[in-house]
Amino acid sequence: MSRVASPVLLREQALAAEKRGDGAGAARLFDQAMAAAPGDAALANSAAGSALRLGQTARALALYERATKLNPRSAEFVINHAIALGEAGEVSTALDRLAKVRTLATREVRYWSVRAGLERQAADLDAAAHSYDRALALSPQHGLSLHGRARIALERGEDDAPGRYEQALGVDSGNPELWLGRAIALDAGGAAADARTIAQQVADALPGWPEAQKLRAQLTYAAGASETEFAAHYAVAIAKAPAQAADLYHSWSEALAGVARHDLAAQVAIRAAQAHPDDPRILLLAAATASRVGDCDRATGLIARLGEHTPAARLVAARHRLRLGEPDRAEALLERHLQDQPESIEGWALRSLAWRKLGDEREAWLHGQPGLIDRVRLEEEAADFARAVAVLDRLHDASAQPIGQSVRGGTQTRGALFARLEPELRQLQRAIQAALERHRAQLPLADDHHPLLRHRDMPWRIAGSWSVRLAANGQHEVHIHPQGMLSSALYMRLPETIDAVNKDGWLEIGGAPPDLGLDLAPTTLIEPREGTLALFPSTLYHATRPFTGGHRLTVAFDAAPA
Repeated sequence: MSRVASPVLLREQALAAEKRGDGAGAARLFDQAMAAAPGDAALANSAAGSALRLGQTARALALYERATKLNPRSAEFVINHAIALGEAGEVSTALDRLAKVRTLATREVRYWSVRAGLERQAADLDAAAHSYDRALALSPQHGLSLHGRARIALERGEDDAPGRYEQALGVDSGNPELWLGRAIALDAGGAAADARTIAQQVADALPGWPEAQKLRAQLTYAAGASETEFAAHYAVAIAKAPAQAADLYHSWSEALAGVARHDLAAQVAIRAAQAHPDDPRILLLAAATASRVGDCDRATGLIARLGEHTPAARLVAARHRLRLGEPDRAEALLERHLQDQPESIEGWALRSLAWRKLGDEREAWLHGQPGLIDRVRLEEEAADFARAVAVLDRLHDASAQPIGQSVRGGTQTRGALFARLEPELRQLQRAIQAALERHRAQLPLADDHHPLLRHRDMPWRIAGSWSVRLAANGQHEVHIHPQGMLSSALYMRLPETIDAVNKDGWLEIGGAPPDLGLDLAPTTLIEPREGTLALFPSTLYHATRPFTGGHRLTVAFDAAPA
């Protein structure tokens, strides 16, 4: 008679299979163990952890659910389940689960640290700061909580952010992410030279880490380096770290494109494609950049090699077909793309251009319905503009022109503006949220097929927020905001040179990016007015016209479904 292995032995064999990378074998052995011991909550928890490490997210969630049902008073199992839910994007559910075991786990550092991380993921930075503070009150040297609290301090604009990073480094001095965070915090605090020194040291020590090279490029550019020199260190990094060359080439090309040097970005991408001819991501980058600078034969050849089988490839191919004057072929690609990814803002924006070239009446449904483009006056009693402007000017005095944004001839604030602690900004946010609700109330009826109106009756959230201060001759290039469903511009201060005659500094909505050569003019022009919020679907390309003198100060944000 054969002897059945014990659950303990099967668990050990399953973990060994996991260590070998045999995910199917690990799952099979854990299933055998749980069949032999169906009431063992710890075994189900162990099996769930293995599944999560192997990337088997759905299995992990089911097993953690089993473990917590078998032993609902185990804070450890609930915390593990919450981590898995967070990784699956189910943040609200994860926080609800944690709330139910707060009394059981109130003295556990891990509980508060995990809860803080999920609260940050939910963009509730105030709650995250409180939870990290609870964790650090229990264990002042807890490395993950020190790091997390430092990051929250940076994101909320707290003055002690550099010191918090220094404290975290005292516990984990070899963590390069902490060093980069400290560099960013120092730069935000006005110690730009110290920030550049740290970024350069980390980039030199870890040449294969694109994030370090990217930060070095940003700080070098902000210090006044030319558009041809600020990213030169990437070539040295690639020579030192050839195994990471593909990622570095990609980051290098994006940095150059981010300061509108598309010619150089294309050269780097083409060099990368020659060095990595079998890397689809590099070939896609080379195709996109070649098309943008008019090297259409090369772009067509690269797209043919890649095929049009992935969403990203279909977007690049559709944009290229528009540039070639083939809107019908672009529309066919975009129809397939949006069937797979109906929330793709870029896909809808390009389809809008194709429909306009084709004379398709669906463009009127997409962008022509009354109320989709709106101007809303903020309630004066709800926002103290003078005080908010003073805060914004202070932030801009310590900011630079960013890499990878549409700003030309101006500065943009770092991070999420409305995550900061200044009461003037929080008051402004409340006024904006009230204006958003007034805008939503006048929108056309909900439409499940429309990229904005499908969310009309759902709760909305501010997904990103920032301020831009343009100087004379400054402008925004034609762009979209692919992370939101609704885009905006709130006019805080305007120069006298903006008027209704020349329309200098006005907002242009609906025009095509110039590199596509489509000859599609903006469909709407909006005159800036102080205290007025312009709102429009994120699926519309937009830009601002340059102006001759003074400063143009705006606040902008994206709205997204909550």
